[in-house]
Amino acid sequence: MNNTELDNKNPWEGLHEECGVFGMYDLSGGDVASTIYYGLFALQHRGQESCGIAVSETDGPKGKVTTHKDMGLVNEVFTGKTLEQMKGDIGVGHVRYSTAGASTRENAQPLVLNYVKGTLGLAHNGNLINARELRHDLEYTGAIFQTTIDSEVIAYHIARERLESKSAEEAVVRACRKIKGAYSLVVMSPRKLIGARDPFGFKPLCIGKRDNAYIITSETCALETIGAEFVRDVLPGEVVAITPDGQISSDCSLCLPQEKEARCIFEYIYFARPDSHIDGVSVYASRIKAGRFLAMDSPVDADLVVGVPESGNAAALGYALESGIPYGTAFVKNSYVGRTFIKPKQSSRESSVRVKLNVLREAVNGKRVIMIDDSIVRGTTSDRIVKMLRDAGATEVHVRISSPPFLWPCYFGTDIPEREQLIAYNRTIDDICKVIGADSLGYLEIRRLEELSEGLPICKGCFTGKYPLEPPKEDIRGDFER
Repeated sequence: MNNTELDNKNPWEGLHEECGVFGMYDLSGGDVASTIYYGLFALQHRGQESCGIAVSETDGPKGKVTTHKDMGLVNEVFTGKTLEQMKGDIGVGHVRYSTAGASTRENAQPLVLNYVKGTLGLAHNGNLINARELRHDLEYTGAIFQTTIDSEVIAYHIARERLESKSAEEAVVRACRKIKGAYSLVVMSPRKLIGARDPFGFKPLCIGKRDNAYIITSETCALETIGAEFVRDVLPGEVVAITPDGQISSDCSLCLPQEKEARCIFEYIYFARPDSHIDGVSVYASRIKAGRFLAMDSPVDADLVVGVPESGNAAALGYALESGIPYGTAFVKNSYVGRTFIKPKQSSRESSVRVKLNVLREAVNGKRVIMIDDSIVRGTTSDRIVKMLRDAGATEVHVRISSPPFLWPCYFGTDIPEREQLIAYNRTIDDICKVIGADSLGYLEIRRLEELSEGLPICKGCFTGKYPLEPPKEDIRGDFER
């Protein structure tokens, strides 16, 4: 991924997903914290900024929740000793990258509320577009906020609705009627594990089972990591609840006609792990397809096809398979650059790109290279990668991108910035090609996007400016810090 100055939050990939969620309820009474830890480990690609776990005992006192969360990666925040002390047969976990709300410990999730009906633990992936109005309404009726994230608005509304509802899941449904935008939620009530997905299905959510335990999580790869079987996806607009008797209740009152759904296409292009399936579609197969389409629609004569790791690799393989040009490895990625990476100063000779990525000179020297990446955001990393290939002896560098050009911001949980910061804004493809120093440049055609999701309805707002629901009149991301 190619963002501008590579930041401390995630020092290589430029485009960021908001979060990953993982909830578990062991009906046999076993402790779930260590399994949630491994589930979050499998979802680490969805957020490297902060993480947390909250657990409770369903047969214990209603108000007792054990929580541990902090800034950092999953294996930095949790130790074996920490997990051993977290007793509980129900729990929720979260990994975060902030698109709305500052990068602070206070904004780490899960959020835990103690209120009249007991406790509520919540983990949220997505971004609300009406959080500001909802928050103001709550503040004027006495609510005091501890964070600057929209997820706390959801938690408050669920707690308030619970006072008027027969069940926790009914409270979640009533709260979801008030919130607008993208959300996949996992909610822990004293006796139930609840999952909710927004009516457009922007963010993925699925259900799994291992022995007598149920899991609700962002991606199927997390189920496989812990040895759980996939049960099904949570439908867009559906609210599900795992009850103490082992039943999965379902409320589809918020579901839309399928043609109005709008999954984030970037789950298939970049966000999700390649071994995941989202709504029945293989992420890996989608990326292979994207590469094949690039080879069909933007062919070029060359000696080698390479991917920018990691998300460009599968598309590069697809391009090679379709074109017959050999697939190779041109980049060595330093896997040990963590969240706390200190970016080199302007005055120092170390390039922040080179610290994370080096070129295999033997692979590219004297060759015409096709370089596949999943997107160009601002473009200031792309030019450096192209230059690195040339410095290593590549005679030509042809760049192919497995998504269309970004022309509009995203308000639904992806940190695509304001239009003026996007390299494709007010530039032709030839202009962009010159800026990044490539011999040629080709993007995936918009008409191909539905084929990546096997015909499932998707959101294309960041490419077309046409969003599935009315976007806010101004940029609301990071709103509560202002």
